[in-house]
Amino acid sequence: MCLHFAKIYQSLTGRFDMAIDSDWDDWLVRAVEDADPDGLAIWYLGCNGFVLKSSGGSIVYIDPYLGIGDPPRTVRMIPVPFDPDDVREADAVLATHEHTDHVHGPSQAPILAGTGADFYATDSGQAVVRAESWLDEWSVTDEQLHQISEGDTIEIGDLTVHVEPANDPDADHPVSFVFEHESGTFFHGGDARPGAFESIGERYDIDLGVLAFGTVGMIPDKETREPVRTKWYNDENMLVEAANELQLDTLVPTHWDMWKGLTADPTALHSHVNSFPFPASLEIVEIGDRVDI
Repeated sequence: MCLHFAKIYQSLTGRFDMAIDSDWDDWLVRAVEDADPDGLAIWYLGCNGFVLKSSGGSIVYIDPYLGIGDPPRTVRMIPVPFDPDDVREADAVLATHEHTDHVHGPSQAPILAGTGADFYATDSGQAVVRAESWLDEWSVTDEQLHQISEGDTIEIGDLTVHVEPANDPDADHPVSFVFEHESGTFFHGGDARPGAFESIGERYDIDLGVLAFGTVGMIPDKETREPVRTKWYNDENMLVEAANELQLDTLVPTHWDMWKGLTADPTALHSHVNSFPFPASLEIVEIGDRVDI
C-alpha cells in the first residue's frame, strides 16, 4: 500500500495497514507451496518472519508481518513479500510475542481464514487477536486459536515444536520455539535477548537458530513524536552471548533490515563471532532467501 493511500485509510478507519499490497506479487508463496524439500526448507520473510516447509509437506509461518509500520515513527524499509490472501497452503501460524510486527491481523488472519491453519500464541498474543476482532473481521474460528505457554509441545505433521522461554523485556509474554525434524533442529528466538537460553542449548542440538539483531537509533516517541534514543533487539555482543547460550551450529541474524533509523549491517558480525566457540558459522540472509537443514 503506498503511504498516501495508507494515510487516507487510517483517517477513515483509525487503522493504518488493514489492507496488504505486496511488492512481489505471489511468486514467493508459490515457491514455498511448490517446493519439495528433502529435509526442512526455511524462507526468510524479512523483519523476523519465516515460513518453513518440511519433507512431509508441513508448512508453518512464524511471525509473518506484512504491514508498513506506523509512519513516521516506524517505517518499513523492505518489500512486502506477499499478500496473505494469496496463501493457499498452511498448517499453522506461530507468534513469539504480542508486538504488532509479530501478531498482526491484516498479515496473519487472512492466512488462517484462507487455509484453515491453526494459530498459536501466548495469552498476550491472543489478547491482540481479540482486540483486533479476528473472528469477526476475517472469519477466523475459535477452533483455530490455541493459547500456548512455556513447556508446551505442538505436533504439526512431521514437525515437533517445543515452546521455550525467552527473555524479551519489551514484551509481556514472549516465548521461543524449537522445531525438531528428522533432518535437523531449527530455533526461533523472537526478539529475545540472552539470559533464558542456556537450558535450551543444553537440551537440544540446534543446527540453525535465528536471533534479532539491531542497533541504536533516534526514533520518534509514541506520545510526543520527538526523537528519542532507542535500542531494540540485540547488539553484536548480546547476539553472540545468546548464540553461545544456545550453542548454535549456524546463526542467522534477523530484524536488522526492517525499520528506518534502526537498520544494521549483519556482515559486521563475521569477525566478532570468530572470537567465540559459538556459532560455528554465520549465515546472512535477505528477504526471500531460502536455507535448508
